Amino acid sequence: MPPILDDTWSDSDDELDADVETNVDLGVPDGPVDEPTTLLDPSVSRIGGHPTFLSAPHPPVAHATCSNCSQPMELLIQIWCPLEESPNDRALYVWACANGSCQRKDGSVRAWRELRFNAKYAEKLERKAARRKAKEAEEAAAAAAHAAKRAQPKSNPFALGAAPTASPFGLGSQIFGSSDAATPNKSTQTGSAERSGSPALESDDGGSDDADSDSESSDGDADGADVLAASLQATSLEDSPWPAAPSYPPFYLSTVSEYLPPPPKTKVPPAATVDADDDGPTKGKDGTGGWDLEGYENSLDVDHAFERFSKRVSYEGEQCLRYERGGTPLPFASDKVFDQLFPVPPAPPLPVTKPDFMVAPPRKRTYALASLPRCPYCDAPRVFECQLMPNLINVLRTPPPADAGKKLTDAERRAEVMRALKGSVASKGMEWGTCMVFSCEKDCAGTKEGSSWREEYVLVQWDV
Repeated sequence: MPPILDDTWSDSDDELDADVETNVDLGVPDGPVDEPTTLLDPSVSRIGGHPTFLSAPHPPVAHATCSNCSQPMELLIQIWCPLEESPNDRALYVWACANGSCQRKDGSVRAWRELRFNAKYAEKLERKAARRKAKEAEEAAAAAAHAAKRAQPKSNPFALGAAPTASPFGLGSQIFGSSDAATPNKSTQTGSAERSGSPALESDDGGSDDADSDSESSDGDADGADVLAASLQATSLEDSPWPAAPSYPPFYLSTVSEYLPPPPKTKVPPAATVDADDDGPTKGKDGTGGWDLEGYENSLDVDHAFERFSKRVSYEGEQCLRYERGGTPLPFASDKVFDQLFPVPPAPPLPVTKPDFMVAPPRKRTYALASLPRCPYCDAPRVFECQLMPNLINVLRTPPPADAGKKLTDAERRAEVMRALKGSVASKGMEWGTCMVFSCEKDCAGTKEGSSWREEYVLVQWDV
């Protein structure tokens, strides 16, 4: 008789496992923007095009110039990304220089964050906080009353002077003729009414809260739409120098969730341990979660960081943006930026008293927020917010020069040929692998009410 194999794995197991959703939101292109009015709406995230600002006056064009060639840069992406518990409208802008001589230099990619105080949404947040505080106070009072009730000593019905206890059969007044037991006191009536009425009150309160929430949401949305429409009139780009800046063709930027396949099922001996898969979903949005990078040290010939990047991106090849505020960036290659974000931990001290051979445990890199410079405006730490992906370069097309349709004279044509032969013609094209944007953790603003404009920190990993 053949031995019975204790194997519970089958092909159908993989089919039943669903993909795992991560905390990352992916931005994918969703067709060109054909409506000019859509481009005037700052709440529409986009790829390319001209920027649409939240308030007037607009920031100077000099904020979108390259720090190397001092030429205006093209807008790569504009993201509408307000924070849920913040009263400010929020947008993120990223510009990059496409001149060949500026590639692989700091300052060729710049990111800015704009905030605008939304009074209507601020009032909604205040009402929401007041309801939450009232609910917490009510729960605390109920918990205190319950604790006080449990702390009261139980009465002994057989002790002298103890109050008479009602018969469990409700026949005490009929047998003994006691009028006191048949007529409960005022306090008992009140307590009974409160206990019987409390569930109804809670349901009524909850229903009113939901109704208020829905009405406030609809009113807030309508008011927000009115305020946004009014602001669009005030922030028109007609009288601004921004339309004269170079730009790429605009595309819609849609948001989808990132899904990863479940880890494969493997049979592990009882005494063995298995490290978690580094390609799994992130464990949190606090930015402090470690990422096991032990595999990067196993080979000197293969860039394991690039292999892992390629594998992660292959699950959604059209992604142009990865957004996870407070999350962990996805490094493109093993370079200086990688070493800055994921530093090598110090080696454990070697024994000096015993000459015995010791196997040093593998050192694992983890994401280090302390390696990032703090916000220069409020001195708060910076956190990862988003990163641009290589497919964005494929979506964007290099804008033609302003004088592309101009006819050249023979002298200008000969001068152009000579410059090309001498190699003095600047090439166009971006060479980065990914651009990581780190923003202020406190999302600081210049004033409590109004608008603010802040430059954020960018780390670029260049294509190898």
